[in-house]
Amino acid sequence: MRLDKWLKVSRLIKRRTVANEACDNGRVSVNGRIVKAGYEVKAGDVLELKFGERTVRIEVLEVADNVGKAGAAALYRELDRE
Repeated sequence: MRLDKWLKVSRLIKRRTVANEACDNGRVSVNGRIVKAGYEVKAGDVLELKFGERTVRIEVLEVADNVGKAGAAALYRELDRE
């Protein structure tokens, strides 16, 4: 699944267009590498998201196309937050 779509499905970012812009502006890295929105997300990937002054690191646990609001948090595990 594409990174921008996964960010939306996991509800880390509310809209896919915003997720796409975050990727294009270099605010999302996977396993220490800055990637574009088309990157194929896999279980085990470590994502680092930069939201202004805040940085969030998460590990992808599962990739799923359709997830309800309650199940979205089960797709990832937060490693640390700065």
